[in-house]
Amino acid sequence: MVAPEVTLTHLNRADGSATYTHNGYSIIGAVNGPIEVQRRDEQPEEATLEVNVRPSAGVGTPRERHLETLLHSTLRSIILTRLIPRTLVQITLQVRTLPEEDASVGVNTGLTLLPHLLHTAFLALLSASIPLDTTLTSVLVAYPSSTTKASSPLLAPTANEMLRAKPIRSIHVFAFSGDRRLVLNESEGKFGQTFEKSSHLEQTLNLNLST
Repeated sequence: MVAPEVTLTHLNRADGSATYTHNGYSIIGAVNGPIEVQRRDEQPEEATLEVNVRPSAGVGTPRERHLETLLHSTLRSIILTRLIPRTLVQITLQVRTLPEEDASVGVNTGLTLLPHLLHTAFLALLSASIPLDTTLTSVLVAYPSSTTKASSPLLAPTANEMLRAKPIRSIHVFAFSGDRRLVLNESEGKFGQTFEKSSHLEQTLNLNLST
């Protein structure tokens, strides 16, 4: 598995920033906060979280809105929002590049992008010194289709590896906190016991990354 490349705190106009590059994906994350929140969005006992995902080209689509919803709920579970009440934490994630093979894999490219968005956002939050309850890790698990017997799962596959394994039966994205809590699970495709096996594989990988 190729290690990601990370650059921290390189944007002058953001409180925190990170560029995350891995397996052909490159994302810039910027965090501003805690900053003043508009009165209509103010919450008396905790911070307001705003997440914006910008595609590499064109304007945002329902895919980006769905990713924002998943990111919002996942990141909110690890941010200590009650320590910074009546403020706003704003996270902006700009997709710079995608693998050329990404569009040819034949699966939901939003899910293949999700782990990279999570890692970028987490690193940018660290850069901005936003108070966090724990750390976070996320990896995609893909199962190729097979007419004979169950195929071996692909753990954190590259777009090229998924292209060679076409057709893909199901893909699963899990995120675990540093204290081994499941904070996200999102799947697409046809699966039964595959889901349970994928969760076990992801948790095993999470334990390895934590040690």
